[in-house]
Amino acid sequence: MADLNEETTPEINEVEETVEEKRKSIDPSVEGIQLFYEKNKQTINYVGGGLLLLVAAFCFFKLYYLPEQDKEVANEIFWAENYFEKDSFNIALKGGPMVISTEGQKSMKGFEQIADEYSMTKTGNLANYYAGICYMRTGKFQQAIEFLQKYSGNDEMISSIALGATGDCFLELNNVDEAIKFYLKAAENSKNNFTTPIYLKKSGFAYELKANYPEALLAYERILKEFSKTAEGLGIEKDIAKVKALGNL
Repeated sequence: MADLNEETTPEINEVEETVEEKRKSIDPSVEGIQLFYEKNKQTINYVGGGLLLLVAAFCFFKLYYLPEQDKEVANEIFWAENYFEKDSFNIALKGGPMVISTEGQKSMKGFEQIADEYSMTKTGNLANYYAGICYMRTGKFQQAIEFLQKYSGNDEMISSIALGATGDCFLELNNVDEAIKFYLKAAENSKNNFTTPIYLKKSGFAYELKANYPEALLAYERILKEFSKTAEGLGIEKDIAKVKALGNL
């Protein structure tokens, strides 16, 4: 047994030495980090320089470029909004007429072009909403859905209306299930006395189309309970009585 131990000891020592070398190669101590840096200095400096360049580019983009773009696009969207308010939806959407700007006379940009060219700005994002409404008001519901779903603003009222309008478009396309989904999202997006009862009532109507009277009743009863003094709340008892009769509830 003694001879066997003497024969195996050198092998064990070799293994221990190898493990120690590996440990040192990944040593997390200050000395280990310094050694790693010295060995890889050129690569680290190259990568670090690249990261600093990226950070600088990002700061320039966010702090200077985007604000300047927002100033520029604010002038562009003014005319499109003007035509939108006049219900001239095709012009508001596509642009075209000559208008006066700080650069002199030029062809007006519509919401669709603004959304495309200034997509990284807040105003460009808002143009998605406007473009979606324009398409909806002109009966092009699939295109409307595409633009409305591109809108991602933080304004709770506009985002609620965008969700509700998406529901309207799906209903026009006879996709009642998707319509209900977006009406409920719109109702819950920002609880208030304006959009919430509107889209609760629309969800109730959509449930009626599917003969899902229990769910329609829940929507109408919530309006009665929480929003009885709103326009949708006035006369909601008639809707409640109707779905109770239709569904034998």
